[in-house]
Amino acid sequence: MKKGSIKVSVLYPKANGKHFDMQYYSKDHVGMVAKLLGNSVLGATVEQGLLGSAPGSAPEFEAIGNLYFESLESFQNSFGPNAEKIMGDVPNFTNIQPIVQISEVVI
Repeated sequence: MKKGSIKVSVLYPKANGKHFDMQYYSKDHVGMVAKLLGNSVLGATVEQGLLGSAPGSAPEFEAIGNLYFESLESFQNSFGPNAEKIMGDVPNFTNIQPIVQISEVVI
């Protein structure tokens, strides 16, 4: 992504008693989000946690989803009207409370 673009990261912490359906998330949820947000999304990635910082340790996050936008305004204008529908789909794939971070791409 180019310098100055906006990255929206949604992180799903790994925890006992929590579940995450990667197949639903990567196919159905991300597809729905892409359709709703349309051309405002410059790119997207989905990451599945494998290992933590110590050798052989569990990952800190079950999954991380990233969306890239031209500007903060582009994100807000496309996500805002669709936030209820997008967030309403979360219980279909997880009972984890996601952590959201919005960042500016520096490099």
